[in-house]
Amino acid sequence: MRRVFYWFFLGLGVAVVLGLPALALALRLIWAPFYIPAGSMKPTLLVGDYFFVNERLPRPLARGDVVVFRHPVNGADYVKRVIALGGDTIAMQGGVPVLNGVALVQEPLGEFEEIMAPQGPQSVLPRCANDPVGQGKTCRKSLLREVFPEGRSHLVLNISDAGPLDTTPEATVPEGHVFVMGDNRDNSADSRLPPQAGGIGMVPVSNIRGHADRVLFSAAGSWLYDFGNWRSDRYGMQIE
Repeated sequence: MRRVFYWFFLGLGVAVVLGLPALALALRLIWAPFYIPAGSMKPTLLVGDYFFVNERLPRPLARGDVVVFRHPVNGADYVKRVIALGGDTIAMQGGVPVLNGVALVQEPLGEFEEIMAPQGPQSVLPRCANDPVGQGKTCRKSLLREVFPEGRSHLVLNISDAGPLDTTPEATVPEGHVFVMGDNRDNSADSRLPPQAGGIGMVPVSNIRGHADRVLFSAAGSWLYDFGNWRSDRYGMQIE
């Protein structure tokens, strides 16, 4: 994930239209804008989503939170979901997270469908459970609702239960760290992999910049100002 600097243009527009420059500045000091260039957090965040991160009004970390953090090695900004906290044990069994010895419930919800076509400025192609899929055809993945023992839930995507990261040994999350994963489980390099293997490993809490709050808008085209391809159903959508 990379940070974008459209906020100046946005803030200026808000200030001019509403005549509230002080308010616009105050909002910018609390919420920072970010952009999604890849698909590791589908279906929660889509390629082309521009969303706000609450950097100045921190709240306690909880399992299920979507957070932006600095990579422990290269310092780049990433967005993932917190699955386990310091002191928790975590493993993967057949694509299902096992938290403190209890497998999370995964309720099947049918299929997630998207068109096989380049997405975003990086022209990323989606991965599909029904590969091979031709250009312009329908790409499908299993859609599930994953539920934590305390009842909190979120949506995840699955291509296969036998991928290289679908079964992992149990590990204990060190205190002061979190274990994070992408919601697009077969298309995310996350805490299941150490940094030297191209993943993230355990993330220090001190590296977390803030919670992802809301999608501002979503550009489905290859560039920001392709207004005809903005997704109208995602304006102001709360990130869960």
